[in-house]
Amino acid sequence: MMMVVGNCTIATAAPTDLYQAQTVVTGQGEDNRRAAFAACLEDVLIKVSGAFQLRNDARLAPPEARAAEFVTGFDYHDQMSGKPKHDEQGTRDRPYDLTVSFDRARIDQLLASLNIKPWPAPRPSIALIVTMTSGGRTFFVASDDRRSDLQRDALRAAAVKRGLEIVLPSASEVSKAAIERTKSNDVQPAAVASWFPGADVMLFGDLTWDDAELGWVTQWRLDRAGKQDRWQFRGVTFDEAFRRGLGGAAQLLSDNGAP
Repeated sequence: MMMVVGNCTIATAAPTDLYQAQTVVTGQGEDNRRAAFAACLEDVLIKVSGAFQLRNDARLAPPEARAAEFVTGFDYHDQMSGKPKHDEQGTRDRPYDLTVSFDRARIDQLLASLNIKPWPAPRPSIALIVTMTSGGRTFFVASDDRRSDLQRDALRAAAVKRGLEIVLPSASEVSKAAIERTKSNDVQPAAVASWFPGADVMLFGDLTWDDAELGWVTQWRLDRAGKQDRWQFRGVTFDEAFRRGLGGAAQLLSDNGAP
């Protein structure tokens, strides 16, 4: 769901969506669906709890092998809807968005068996101040700047995946503050607080392209109630950087430890 507050765009994931996950599959065959259920089960466990450390956790292998037992429903959306079928792009090889709904009680029980609690709604609204630096050029990811269309979409997808509400600044707000060339980790919360009147915490992210690693060097800083947490990683796509950045923030905000 999308909302506008002032000049900021908010991407939200409603509490009722916490027990749903989505992935992309090729065709509607049972084998692909079985693998998708397993991947979605991991996503839902992380989404419901905020515990990003569950990613690739070996303890999830047994329940993932029987992931269908946790599913209450699923739905396919044809990514090529309205386009004619041709050659191998028939029903077998067509790409679909698969949305999977899981049983709330069984997911909560599985988390309890892992000594992890659900992280209930309402959750904090996160003000996101993210900069991208490549080839000597730095820009902020804004709610209405075409330069950051791809990054904005990726941030929103990462937020929905983790059950988070995010707020992005508008290009005019960044311009008025005269900080277009400033990296986000050099920005003080007080300087941008007026951009995010409804936000509870601020998450700052700096992504710098590294030619040697063919990936982004990423630094994150979470500011909340006067406390700062920092973490970093390198050599990833910006989509992966956003998933890890928001995953780390969720882990901290849900009291599941450091990223």
